[in-house]
Amino acid sequence: MPDQKAVVVRAPGGLDQLEVRDIPDPGQPGPGEIRVELHASSLNFHDLLVAKGGIPAEDGRVLMSDGAGKVEAIGEGVTEFNVGDSVVSTFFPQWLDGLPFDEVGNFRGTPGDGIDGYATEYAVGAATDFTLVPRGWSYAEAATITTAGLTAWRALIVDGQLKAGATVLVLGTGGVSIAALQIAKAMGASVIATSSSDEKLERLRTMGADHVINYKQTPEWGREVLALTGGHGVDHVIEVGGPGTLSQSIKAVRVGGHIALIGILTGRQGDVPTMTLMAKQARLQGLIVGNRREQQDYVAALEQTGIRPVIDRSFPLEELADAFRFQETGGHFGKIAIEW
Repeated sequence: MPDQKAVVVRAPGGLDQLEVRDIPDPGQPGPGEIRVELHASSLNFHDLLVAKGGIPAEDGRVLMSDGAGKVEAIGEGVTEFNVGDSVVSTFFPQWLDGLPFDEVGNFRGTPGDGIDGYATEYAVGAATDFTLVPRGWSYAEAATITTAGLTAWRALIVDGQLKAGATVLVLGTGGVSIAALQIAKAMGASVIATSSSDEKLERLRTMGADHVINYKQTPEWGREVLALTGGHGVDHVIEVGGPGTLSQSIKAVRVGGHIALIGILTGRQGDVPTMTLMAKQARLQGLIVGNRREQQDYVAALEQTGIRPVIDRSFPLEELADAFRFQETGGHFGKIAIEW
């Protein structure tokens, strides 16, 4: 078979180390496998870390954890998919269901990191490496499910057991936070959203945010959240910032509330106000994406609710480095897609 195009990162990483090169076609699927003609991916902070060498990857690693496309061929014994089905990848192919275990405490089995990802034209893998996507979705829309969308779903629905009437705080306007806002509103929750941009705050309002806070103008936004909730605090915090925002998130959460610790946008470690956290008797839950069963539940919910992802901009595969540079500016609202 002829070669296929892929975007790889050369060691030791860096956006100037991304390279479009020919790699071998993966061939036909074996028993239990499917061959997918890939057409889209979407950018996540994790992908940026790998591309820049913040998470060291093997020289020549094919990038990107999110991959959406159509089934081109199915191997013997595959009954879940048909040729022509639209599918999207899973972040942890080895995690089909149940609670986290050792192998999902790192990225050794994650496409675009420990193993080759989906910044390429074709992929062959176990049928369980993929799920169906909501009917009528574009490949770019579908590619937002794997990482950002599923992270928001797990944080609120699986770990948070979100109920109608609850209050949710989302930080910023990245892919996880926007997906969380959409899920929370669909579930009948009240949402407080933060951004440093008044223009983005207006967009958050139009998407259903009940209250918005400019965190640059209000650096003590934890107090503002308390004021907006009658002094009680929120039931759930979608904490994507990490050490630079965690102390304010702990102020903002209600006694007995839930903080989903998702991101490290402000660094990998920092001080935790342990006394306040103890007094709040809040649950600080770390998480990395979710399992295949949760992704299937999320897809079903997307179909039922009619939620569609917000895609800020799309780039061709060859311009992946430029897409990452745009991501670094922080100017996007929602997701950045790659299409080919």
